[in-house]
Amino acid sequence: MAQHEHVRVAVIGSGFGGLGAAVRLRREGITDFLVLERAASVGGTWRDNSYPGCACDVPSHLYSFSFAPNPDWPRTFSGQEHIRAYLERVADTFGLRPHIRLGHEVTLMRWDTDQLHWVIDSANGTTVTADVVVSATGPLSDPKMPDIPGLAGFTGKVFHSARWDHGYDLSGKRVAVIGTGASAIQIVPEIQPQARRLTLFQRTPPWVMPRMDRAISGAEKWLHRTLPFTGTARRGLLWGIRELQVGAFTRHPDQLGLVEKIAKANMARAVKDPQLRAKLTPSYRIGCKRILLSNAYYPALAEPNVDVVASGLAEVRGSTLVASDGTETEADVIILGTGFHVTDMPIADRVVGAEGITLAESWKDGMEALRGASAAGFPNWMTIIGPNTGLGNSSMILMIESQLNYMADYLRQLDALGGRAALGARRSAVGAWNRRVQDRMRRTVWNTGGCTSWYLDSSGRNTTVWPGTTAEFRRATRTVDLSEYEVIRPPGQGSSDRAARGGAGATGQDAFAEGSAR
Repeated sequence: MAQHEHVRVAVIGSGFGGLGAAVRLRREGITDFLVLERAASVGGTWRDNSYPGCACDVPSHLYSFSFAPNPDWPRTFSGQEHIRAYLERVADTFGLRPHIRLGHEVTLMRWDTDQLHWVIDSANGTTVTADVVVSATGPLSDPKMPDIPGLAGFTGKVFHSARWDHGYDLSGKRVAVIGTGASAIQIVPEIQPQARRLTLFQRTPPWVMPRMDRAISGAEKWLHRTLPFTGTARRGLLWGIRELQVGAFTRHPDQLGLVEKIAKANMARAVKDPQLRAKLTPSYRIGCKRILLSNAYYPALAEPNVDVVASGLAEVRGSTLVASDGTETEADVIILGTGFHVTDMPIADRVVGAEGITLAESWKDGMEALRGASAAGFPNWMTIIGPNTGLGNSSMILMIESQLNYMADYLRQLDALGGRAALGARRSAVGAWNRRVQDRMRRTVWNTGGCTSWYLDSSGRNTTVWPGTTAEFRRATRTVDLSEYEVIRPPGQGSSDRAARGGAGATGQDAFAEGSAR
C-alpha cells in the first residue's frame, strides 16, 4: 500500500458492520473503498471473543446477512468459531479481500474543511484520505477494565474475557470470575470442571432463560440448500416472533411477569439450595438488563466447588480478593467478565470534526446521532451500530442492514449533488430525532425496570437501545431526508440550498412519527 492513498469511502472495522458495508458498496457499484482493520484478521467481536463456551444468543438463521444465507449452520444457536468462519466466507465470497487492510489501527481521523475529506492516520504510519468515512468499530470491541484498588498488584494471572489467554491452564486453580453478564454465564459452566475452586463475584444477578439449542439435522440443511426459500421462511418466522415481543419491552413491561416465572422455574430446576436461589434471584423486572440464555449456568453454580459472592469485588490484597460485603477469597487467577466501553467508545476520542473537537467531546453529555448514523459537526461521517440502535430481543444484523440502506442512499445523494460536496447533519435534526427516541424510551423496561445496566450512560440516559421494532427502524432509515442535512461546498463556492428544500427521505421521519403514536 502506498504511503498516501485516497479513496471515496473508508470503512473502519471488519466485523459484521464493516464487512456488510463493504458488500453493500460493491453491490452499489462502488469499488473505490478500503476497509481498515486493526487486527490481523476479520471478524470483529467474533474474532476477539474466543473464550470457552462463546456463542450467540440469537438463532443462527437470523444472525446472518439476508444477502448471504447459510444453509449449513450446525446448531440453532451458533458458536463463536462458526460465526467467525461465516464472516471469513463472506469476505471471500464477495471479493472483499483486495479492499481490506489488516494491521491498520486508526489512531486519528481529521476532517479537512478545505479539501472536504477525511485524513485517516494509522498506527503503522500510513495515511489514507477519504471522501466518506463509515465507522463500524462496534460497541463490543474495547474491553472495559474495572478500576479496583490493588488489582495491578494481584500476584496471580488476570485477563479479560475478550482477551482470553488460551495458553494459561486453569486446571487445579482457584479461579475468580468477576461479573455475571452474557460472557460470564457462558464461561462459568465451561471452566467449572477444571477449577479446584471457582468463585463468582456477582454484583447483580441476571435473569437467565432456558436456551433452546440443538443440532440442526442433515435433512434441514439439505432442505435449505435445495430450496432456499425454506431458509428465508425460517428466518422470517424467527424475525416475526421477535417483532411481536417488542411491545412488552417498549410499552407494556408489566406483561413480562410470565417470562419471569419461566426464568425462576429454570433456576429452581437446577438450584435446590434456598440460600443460593435467593442470591441468584433478581429484584428488578426481567428485560431491564440483557436477558441471558443458558441451560448450564445454574447447574454449574450448584456444584460443590463453586461459591457465589453476592457482592462486587472491592479490593485486591496480594492474592486475596475482598468483596464489598467483606467476604475474602484466595485466588490464583482473575477472569474479568466486566463488559465493554459501550456508551464511551474509545474510537470517539480519535475522530476530530469540522469544529476542531473530538466526537467524544461532542458527546460529553451523551451520545446522539441522526437515525443512529450521523453526528452533528462531522460531515460525511457515518457510524454503523450508532447511538440507540441496539436491541434487547432480536438480531443486530437486521439493524446493520437497515443502516447500510441509509449509507447507500447517503452516497447516492452525494452523487446527485454533483461536484465536491459533503453532507453535515443539522443540529436541529439530530436534536429532534434524539428527543423522539428519548421520549419513547421513558416507558420501556430498560428505563423503568429498576436496574442499572450497560444500556445507560454515566448520567443514566439510555443511549444504546432502539425503542421500537426493527421494521420501524428499517422504514426510518430507508432513505436520507435531505432537509435534515446541510450541503457543504469547498470554501469560496458557497453552499447549496437543496437540503433546505427537503427530499425523498420524508418517509423515514413519517414512519418514526407513526411508531411514536402507537
